[in-house]
Amino acid sequence: FFSIRINMGAKKNEKKIRKENFFQRVYNVFDKYNRALLVHCDNISAKQIHTCRKELRKNDSLMLMGKNTLIKAALVKRLSEPEKHEPDYEQRVQTWKPLPKMEPLTKLLRGNLGIIFTNQDLTEVKDIIDRHAREAPAKVGGVAQCDVWIRAGPTGLDPKQTGFFQNLQIPTKIVKTQIEISADKQIIVQGEKIGSNEAALLQKLNINPFSYKLKVAHVFDDGHVHDPAVLDIKPEHLLAAYQRVISHVAAISLEAGLPSRASAPHSLLRAFKNLVAVTVDTNTAFEASLAGLKKAAENLKNATPVAAVAGAAVVQKAVEKEEEPQEEPADDFQGAADIFAGDDDY
Repeated sequence: FFSIRINMGAKKNEKKIRKENFFQRVYNVFDKYNRALLVHCDNISAKQIHTCRKELRKNDSLMLMGKNTLIKAALVKRLSEPEKHEPDYEQRVQTWKPLPKMEPLTKLLRGNLGIIFTNQDLTEVKDIIDRHAREAPAKVGGVAQCDVWIRAGPTGLDPKQTGFFQNLQIPTKIVKTQIEISADKQIIVQGEKIGSNEAALLQKLNINPFSYKLKVAHVFDDGHVHDPAVLDIKPEHLLAAYQRVISHVAAISLEAGLPSRASAPHSLLRAFKNLVAVTVDTNTAFEASLAGLKKAAENLKNATPVAAVAGAAVVQKAVEKEEEPQEEPADDFQGAADIFAGDDDY
């Protein structure tokens, strides 16, 4: 009995030491990183976490898994200023600095969550997480992650098992002594519970329709918390949104008659088009208009044949009018003398 008590005391001491070491490790983590992903760990295997953690280390990231109560306690202690009555006051007061940017994390640590700390690009961390997904079968009573369809084609099952398909109203036929599905059929709807017939059929067809991985719940970036959807934004999306806003500003400026940097290029282009139109109508031209017309003719080469011919004709006409020598005006006195020059008999 005495030896058993000693063993139990030794185990408690080991557990306490392990907890204190983890607490100290978590306490020091918050000073090293500015970004983090909070991820759901439901239905995740230990092997998934191990392989994912191994790859994250190569990206200078740290995956922290443990009891949220212990992590939250370490965070609260790190945020609180050292007080003299604390046992480790002398040690903490020498290195403690305010860290207000980490305060939002105290409200997010709820449920089965893990934290991935990093100073790298968060989209790269998410890509690493997505690569470590695990296929999973449909379980009876579980909630479907997505819609599940059975596609048309041979199943490899013998005709004696047509009952599974009939219960789910899946059209089948017998081809070469095996069951073949005639048309695609949806058997599971996303968000609904999975029935026994659906799970049994998917198991017979060796289909694993679902996958489990670490799912991002919150994005923490230097004191700010964002929705996970921000990780799906690409530079192309930002550029397109910026261009759309600039076009709206230019349209408002042009309509209201208030010049702005966004509307200035459009105003200059409109003015130049008006000048080119005047030169074509009045058979006069200037150097810039001829250059613009020639460039327009080059662009029309890739247009429809009718438009290209018409555009080329307009440009050629304007160029020819510019190159035509101006006729000298007739002498006024000669014209006046000619009034009587035609009648010699007078």
